Amino acid sequence: MSVLIEFLKIVVFGLVEGFTEWLPISSTGHLVLVENIVNLDASENFMRVFRVVIQLGAILSVVVLYFGRLNPFDPRKKAQQRNATWQLWFKIVIACLPAAVVGILLDEILDKYLYNPYVIASMLIIYGILFIVLEKHNEFMDFPVKKVSQISYLNAFYIGLFQLLALIPGTSRSGATILGAMLLGCSRTASAEFTFFLGIPVMFGASLLKIVHYGLAFTPQEFFYLIAGMVIAFIVSMYSIQFLMGYVKKHDFRFFGYYRIVLGVIVLIYFGLMTLLSL
Repeated sequence: MSVLIEFLKIVVFGLVEGFTEWLPISSTGHLVLVENIVNLDASENFMRVFRVVIQLGAILSVVVLYFGRLNPFDPRKKAQQRNATWQLWFKIVIACLPAAVVGILLDEILDKYLYNPYVIASMLIIYGILFIVLEKHNEFMDFPVKKVSQISYLNAFYIGLFQLLALIPGTSRSGATILGAMLLGCSRTASAEFTFFLGIPVMFGASLLKIVHYGLAFTPQEFFYLIAGMVIAFIVSMYSIQFLMGYVKKHDFRFFGYYRIVLGVIVLIYFGLMTLLSL
């Protein structure tokens, strides 16, 4: 019975991760709440690997959904299309360099000092306000960059700098890069798609980094939990990505801004009450 309960908890983690990873609402903020409410019976080392591995499941959904577009070796593509695909990958690599360098150097420090509910709640609220302000400003904006292919190498690097902000828990990697891309003149659709693509090397790298650091000395049951969480996150992400792309064609991001503020307040209240009750 206890194994079934723990598995159901894994299902909850996978559902939350799969749905929130691609929306600009911070999967970390949601998972922190889930971890404290659901309370998975596992070691801290396992949880550190688990948090990243289920994100890997979400990333695989991008690979599947956009495989044709991201595959430069597709024999059906003409020379010009293959060249455009390689250019897209060069832009992705350029955009990922800042986060790769800083992330490797500061990974443990950031986890130690910033992975707490109060930092997460603050980032949820701050970026929620930024989304509302930016979308108010962009209400009648005609974005000059309407497609991912129109993003320049320089702007790709600048978007990568915005991605650095996501190293602070609660910011939301997709939220930071979407905001940055829109500030640089990218349309909502182009910003969201480029964010999806950036997630592939970033999350694969983060997963590898955690596995190298903490190893895989887990029990067969824990391995099952890792795989189950990853598969569930993958399936849910397939729908989440398609939902977001359909949403941004008709709406702006203001709803997500309000949602972030409400969630941030809930996180503050919840953990504030927990702190008071523990005194």
